[in-house]
Amino acid sequence: MREPEVALRTLLELTSVLAGDLSLDEALAAATDAALQLFGGQHASIRILDESGHELLCGARSGAGLEERPLTFRQGQGVVGWVVDTGEPARLDDAQADERFVSFEEQSYTIGSLLVVPLTNLGRVIGALSVTSETRGYFSEDDLVLGHLLANCTIGAIERARLQRLALTDAQTMSWSHAYLKPRLEEELRAGKETGVAVLLMDLDHFKNVNDTWGHAVGDRVLRAFADVVRQTIRRKDLLFRRGGEEFVVVMPGCTLDDAERVAERVRTTLASEPLDGGEGIHVDQRVSIGVALWDGAESASALEARADAAMYDAKRGGRNQISTAPPAGL
Repeated sequence: MREPEVALRTLLELTSVLAGDLSLDEALAAATDAALQLFGGQHASIRILDESGHELLCGARSGAGLEERPLTFRQGQGVVGWVVDTGEPARLDDAQADERFVSFEEQSYTIGSLLVVPLTNLGRVIGALSVTSETRGYFSEDDLVLGHLLANCTIGAIERARLQRLALTDAQTMSWSHAYLKPRLEEELRAGKETGVAVLLMDLDHFKNVNDTWGHAVGDRVLRAFADVVRQTIRRKDLLFRRGGEEFVVVMPGCTLDDAERVAERVRTTLASEPLDGGEGIHVDQRVSIGVALWDGAESASALEARADAAMYDAKRGGRNQISTAPPAGL
């Protein structure tokens, strides 16, 4: 049994935080942070159903394994998929012995026991909150009750933020949509006079070959997998947009040119080191060309994006699978 005073304080603090005007990412991260404070354990995550209702996308994670690419579960897959399908919670004293449990080779931490509760809004399950421990038998029946209380505290804020985001989100990759890019970039420029703003413009190399070889369904999954790689690699405050097709933009507030180049190179090398999951047993070796531009403090959002775009094409002309930095504005 967790200390009642600690549990109550954690839930009250979370409720207060979620009452603010948070983005979906911020609301989800607040919930997973609170889950670790509430239960201890080693890892907490929230997965949300995508637009199709067939895949559970990783919304936020806290604790161990944050350096790894987030896992995506398909409908009914694993314990999380079972919880979302049935609407029932799961408390596993020995996760490895449960037939519903799916083990992933790339996971760096051992899951001994597992607690998963559904996130339900108006009778519809929209996702699940899970907490793990390396110790078997770690979670009690009282923890199951606390898990439901935590879910109830978070679901209203998460659903509000989710609906707001859907209006501005590319449904295929769960990145921000192109329509939101210019107004959000303009907003960041107004706020970034002192701290700097950079833009990364990314284009997947020879992506047409993926669609031509395996079809558009695989291509769509590869785009989503790429977006997951980028989200895992960039900083929490950075913003990922899908500009269209296989082009993506990252807006980086509060950064230097060195910061931007370092993140761009990390995206490039991460992608080059691991194939992307196209589903149906298909793994695609994909590369990316990236243009980097640092705001000069005066140019418009459109001009900054255009410089990043020109730098990306320089990377293409230079042989692809590389980054190119735009010269200062006016040169």
